[in-house]
Amino acid sequence: MNDRKFIIITVVLTVALLFGGIFFLTKTTNAPQITASQNAKAYVVDPTSFDWGDIPMYKGNKTKVFAIKNTGTDTLKLFNVRTSCHCTKAYVTIDGNDSPSFGMDNLSAWTGEVLAGKEAKLTVVFDPAFHGPQGMGAVNRFVSVETNDQANSKLTFTLTGAVVK
Repeated sequence: MNDRKFIIITVVLTVALLFGGIFFLTKTTNAPQITASQNAKAYVVDPTSFDWGDIPMYKGNKTKVFAIKNTGTDTLKLFNVRTSCHCTKAYVTIDGNDSPSFGMDNLSAWTGEVLAGKEAKLTVVFDPAFHGPQGMGAVNRFVSVETNDQANSKLTFTLTGAVVK
């Protein structure tokens, strides 16, 4: 009887530790802790929305580049880049160096730094074939970028179009 009790207690503790570990790991993120600045200024050079119009499903990905300029005197920090769908990826280019590719699932430890007077490029790549034939029709995708600009802490870019056969 004691052996049976020991086995049950061991199984229960193992399951509890396993689920506790999974819970802890999903709540822990590598996302950077960035301090806001009054003197870092994120200015989006172009409009923050773009319409591709008709997007042929099987003629390759569509790309749009947005420019983000630092019009302040402090270094502008860009971080927590996210997209609204798995069919959309984004990356940031600063001084000719590309960030990792970002999607909708995970926050990254990556932080880009744009010096005063300099510019970063946000490249958005949409895959119209990602969802297959059920993905045809109107699309509305978003990309968000957090900044250390105290007055403009989150930039949101909107991309629209219609996936056609």
